[in-house]
Amino acid sequence: MTDSFAFLVVTFILILGFEAVNGWTDAPNAVATVVSTRVLTPMVAVGMAAVLNLAGALSGTAVATTIGKGIVDVDVITLETAAAAALAVIIWSSTAWYFGLPTSESHGIVSAIAGAAVATAGTDVLLWDGWRKVFTGLGVAVGAGFTGAFLLMILVLWLFQRFRPSMVRRIFAPSQIASSAFMAWSHGTADGQKAIGVMAMTLAIWSGKGSEGFEVPLWVILLGATTMAVSTALGGWRIIRTLGMRVTHLETHQGFCAEAAAAVTITVTARMGIPVSTTHTIGSAIMGVGATRRLSAVRWGVAYNIIGAWILTFPVCFGLGWVIAWLIP
Repeated sequence: MTDSFAFLVVTFILILGFEAVNGWTDAPNAVATVVSTRVLTPMVAVGMAAVLNLAGALSGTAVATTIGKGIVDVDVITLETAAAAALAVIIWSSTAWYFGLPTSESHGIVSAIAGAAVATAGTDVLLWDGWRKVFTGLGVAVGAGFTGAFLLMILVLWLFQRFRPSMVRRIFAPSQIASSAFMAWSHGTADGQKAIGVMAMTLAIWSGKGSEGFEVPLWVILLGATTMAVSTALGGWRIIRTLGMRVTHLETHQGFCAEAAAAVTITVTARMGIPVSTTHTIGSAIMGVGATRRLSAVRWGVAYNIIGAWILTFPVCFGLGWVIAWLIP
């Protein structure tokens, strides 16, 4: 029976698997640039990201609430919806990770939840208010990430135009540590809450109380954030190489501008309960920084592959979620 305690445990394991994939594919975005500029070693950067992701996840639950009860009607779905959604994202994101492509777990999980919920209860289960936040977040992530980093980079270039490159690097090396720490914390406030929201939704469904019983207990936050931190250390380096080294060449001041612009965007939207994609935001910010030199400074072939993975996430995860939920007896 899908409403049994045993199936609840299975569902939680799948959600934690999704959170582990989040650590492999999404959490590395927070430290990709500071590693690529050699300001921090990979081990130190990952350790910092793990601690600050946890701190960020503990700072609020607005995004978890949007994911947990704002995307679909919790009162009419079942545990199989959450299980199917988590498995769908694991399959898609693991495939993209294998090829070094940073996908959006934000959009993966909302699409998979929608697909699984439609298979379980029909299209009426979708909640427009939550989806409005998702689409708002998509536009903000790309637009604010690129534009904010581009403008900040122009300002830095103007302020430090008379400085020697070696002096600029020395000035911005500690600044980039601060910006990457801010980025890691902001990732926790946003992406760190995605699996936490799904786990809270699962508990509400299993309790039989639905949306009325939705809450985010501390142990769920700690469980999700710890899982993501450990998985980041184990498998995040493929994504660090793609974002930090292959999209465009980065110096310390460029890494600072990309991280600062992305972190501000993510923090503001997280407080509003808008589930933006860390991948989209920092990826767009890195492209914005590269474009200040010249458009050809961005390796657009790599960028197009990344954007292609972003676009495919919605239909692929929706379809996988639908099929898996339909197959679960």
